[in-house]
Amino acid sequence: MTAVLRAPVLRVPGILSAAALLAAVSLTGCGGGDGDGGGDADGHGGRSATGAVAPDDFGCLTSEEAKAASLPFKSADGTETGAYVPGGEGGGGTGAGIVLAHQSDGTACQWKDKADELYRAGYRVLAVNSAGQEVSEIVGAAGYLRGKGAKKLLLMGASKGGTAVLTAAPAVRPQPDAVIALSAPTVYSAMNALDAVPKLTAPVLYMAAEYDESFGEDAKALNKASTKASEHKLIYIRGAGEHGVALLDSVENWATVQAFLKKYGS
Repeated sequence: MTAVLRAPVLRVPGILSAAALLAAVSLTGCGGGDGDGGGDADGHGGRSATGAVAPDDFGCLTSEEAKAASLPFKSADGTETGAYVPGGEGGGGTGAGIVLAHQSDGTACQWKDKADELYRAGYRVLAVNSAGQEVSEIVGAAGYLRGKGAKKLLLMGASKGGTAVLTAAPAVRPQPDAVIALSAPTVYSAMNALDAVPKLTAPVLYMAAEYDESFGEDAKALNKASTKASEHKLIYIRGAGEHGVALLDSVENWATVQAFLKKYGS
């Protein structure tokens, strides 16, 4: 496989400095005059001039897209979480539902293009906009899609999101029909995918690049530990350094993922 070699970049959560925190507190205290605590009226979940809560645009949706496809759902712990759902609440096919989990440096927007493509292919898609309770969010998203009539359930995540779907999958009842993890670390924050995947009975596809820091070796370890999975497959891309969602910029890699989704989602 031919790929462009890029300098690897380690993806880690940002650290909020004390100065930034002080600035945020100051801005909160100096906010504008009606005291209702609402956000902006610019589509980021704030209040409009009429007082109605505007749908979240996640930083990439037009106001029309946000109104139609930015929806809340309940995480497993009851917390309301945002999601990009192409086709809206009543849209999407009734065959397979796909939960998409983003990287630590992204939002639901990171999956928008692929979410739209999968929706056009007939899937019911929910791209989670994580608030930091990843496993609970994935389990809740799975329940949401099944509640909307999805006959089959597929989970796919990138980097942190890959660890999230792997950790959550054994807790989903019944387990999903397939799981895909792109550049997933074995451990991220409180999530331990290496402990979870031996309990995974669903088929799982791992994909990672050789020169993407330690993520390639993590994919090997996760694949090796997936002993109960009905199928466990590793796509290890030699000579490449792309990470997470960027792996799917390759036509060949995206075709591999689509074939796996079709195999278990049809």
